[in-house]
Amino acid sequence: MSTERVAPKTTVVVPTYNERENLPKLVELLAGLKVEGLGVLVVDDNSPDGTGDIADKLAIDGPLDISVLHRTEKNGLGRAYVAGMTRALDEGADIVIQMDADLSHPTEVIPAMIDKLNTTDAAVVLGSRYVPGGAVAADWPWHRKALSAWANFYVNTILRLGVKDATAGFKAWHARTLRTIDVASVESNGYAFQVEMNYRTVKHGLALAEVPITFEERSEGESKMSLSVQLESALVPWKLLLGKKKL
Repeated sequence: MSTERVAPKTTVVVPTYNERENLPKLVELLAGLKVEGLGVLVVDDNSPDGTGDIADKLAIDGPLDISVLHRTEKNGLGRAYVAGMTRALDEGADIVIQMDADLSHPTEVIPAMIDKLNTTDAAVVLGSRYVPGGAVAADWPWHRKALSAWANFYVNTILRLGVKDATAGFKAWHARTLRTIDVASVESNGYAFQVEMNYRTVKHGLALAEVPITFEERSEGESKMSLSVQLESALVPWKLLLGKKKL
């Protein structure tokens, strides 16, 4: 009888829209981690710059197990993550990591996130800019730093999530956590998606943990932050608190 340990299946879900320059770099960085059982699921929203084609080529001859989910419309980061996470669960992932394709999230922190997930009672581990050792991009203008800090203060004042970086978008999830919070039913987008996911976790009595990261500004392409996303991010915490959103 074999006693060989099978590594957990870890799927990194990466939504893309016009990231043809960044995606191959991200895949190389992930491959360089040498994490056993690590694969990538690219969720492309019909990028006009051909990111989807780049992803398909990487799936054929890339350095990792890569799959691609092609979506026909661009209807928000939250929708892309829900689609990708749902697919990852359907395909048997034990751990699901969510991260941006723009190289703002440091891949080298992933082993520490996985380790914390596996050695503590954490249901999800956040890559946090605001715990000791974490930092935001040095080249961020003061008003962007202020907006980010205010957003976290605002969310935690309303929802009391008990974390320093409530709007973090770099996370490692146990698959069972995503099933428990019913990720397929999450409707929020943008930062509001991150907040709703955290809130659902807390409401189920599950623990959130944080590890420090240094968040970097994207190296190629343009930010996807829109006015509608900002407005939703301001309203969703109140809707969650007042029970206006289905959980």
